[in-house]
Amino acid sequence: MTLTSHAIVMLAKLFSGFTVRWIDCTPDTCQRIYFANHTSHLDAVVLWSALPKGVRTLTRPVAAKDYWSTGWLRPHIAKSFNALLIDRQEIKVHQSPIDLMIRQMGDVYSLIVFPEGGRADGDEMGTFKSGLYYLGKKRPDLELVPVYIDNVNRILPRGEVLPVPLLSCITIGPPIWLESGESKTAFLNRARNAVKRLKDL
Repeated sequence: MTLTSHAIVMLAKLFSGFTVRWIDCTPDTCQRIYFANHTSHLDAVVLWSALPKGVRTLTRPVAAKDYWSTGWLRPHIAKSFNALLIDRQEIKVHQSPIDLMIRQMGDVYSLIVFPEGGRADGDEMGTFKSGLYYLGKKRPDLELVPVYIDNVNRILPRGEVLPVPLLSCITIGPPIWLESGESKTAFLNRARNAVKRLKDL
């Protein structure tokens, strides 16, 4: 891990003051897809920083290329936490984001994804887009681990540049898998509910 990576972890802990709860799930270096609600550009950084070091080094947050490629600081930060940047503007049929994710994972890395796509404006989660379903379909061996991130949106409110130190909580729940014959709609609703349930635990 680079010096910048250490700095990112320390700053994420300082500004988010996060506590992490593992419920019916334990830290493991096996390949997983961590999928979480999305309220802030800091979500990926905070969740990645909250993972134990051995897990963190094998986990890549999936992030929007249009946001993390602008300026001089964001690309440097994205490189430091080994983000997998997805181009949301030019999606090619022969090189879909899902195929790119699976190729970049290989048989080593786990991913952090945000199935809502964009950030939610309020406390209510948006509907899940189909990416998580196709990841589960193409890699049925992967554990799909729900995560609820609480309060990070208030650390860096929409439109603000500088973060405000606050306490946040990250709850990591039991893995799910795509069941045989399960429809896309049914799976995405079940996955969304798996994240929502963690909010009240």
